[in-house]
Amino acid sequence: MHTLQNDKLKIAVKKTGAELCKITSAKNNTEFMWHADPDVWGSFAPNLFPIIGALKDDAYTFEGKTYTLPKHGFVRHNEAITLHQQTENSLIFKLTSNSESLKNYPFEFEFLITYTLTSNTIEVKHTVINTDSKTMYFSVGGHPAFKCPVFENENYEDYILEFQTEENSKRHLINMENGLISSETETVFNNSNKIQLTHNLFNRDALVFKDLKSRKVTLKSNKNGDILSVSYPGFPYLGIWAKPNGDYVCIEPWLGVADSETTNQNFKEKEGILNLAPNKTFQASYIIEIHNSHLV
Repeated sequence: MHTLQNDKLKIAVKKTGAELCKITSAKNNTEFMWHADPDVWGSFAPNLFPIIGALKDDAYTFEGKTYTLPKHGFVRHNEAITLHQQTENSLIFKLTSNSESLKNYPFEFEFLITYTLTSNTIEVKHTVINTDSKTMYFSVGGHPAFKCPVFENENYEDYILEFQTEENSKRHLINMENGLISSETETVFNNSNKIQLTHNLFNRDALVFKDLKSRKVTLKSNKNGDILSVSYPGFPYLGIWAKPNGDYVCIEPWLGVADSETTNQNFKEKEGILNLAPNKTFQASYIIEIHNSHLV
């Protein structure tokens, strides 16, 4: 495990999967991340690459060949990722394509994830470098799980998610049998910017949004005010999720989305897929801000 600390926050990152696993107040030890209870959901904040969500039949085609990838790709739980560089306020992890990855993902690449601790914020930066001689196709995203409730005098239902602006977006429902995006939608907002958290909110899996105007969402307690915010400029998709019995909420900025039920499984035509020319670099960041009132 690797750590960073300043006068406001302490963070820890697991080597396996380069997974952020702790965000703690440096002064009062309040913990803001889910504790990854394996009986509920045993992860903290998986990094998603080179796909988001599930593929139809866990498979895709590229230039006439069929390949398989697990849900959310192969960075999470990956033991091959290494600490590439550490500075006073940052940790950079790196995963490089190898003979094993090429069996399931036919591209040479370097994937780096950088955690930068500045005051009361953590920037999570994804860097993808195409080291292949052909265009590569990929998605990337985050899956951080935040403790909810944070304080002992609260319940889950004391919390809301407040979005940056009023929304009319609908959620795109997931077929819970295969993990694919169905054609069914459900109204979540009606000229509003709040989602009330309840455990049964997630009885039909994640809330998947494709057209939010907001690029920032705040986790708020009606007893203790703003807890934390996640800003995700440049991420067109957002997932909100928890296990129905989990005392946490995942705020998931995505550059990509799970396959639809009607997909033709052609990787180049996958919804939300990004492409990167040879020898080019792609970067995207989201920022977690812990509100200062809880750090004194």
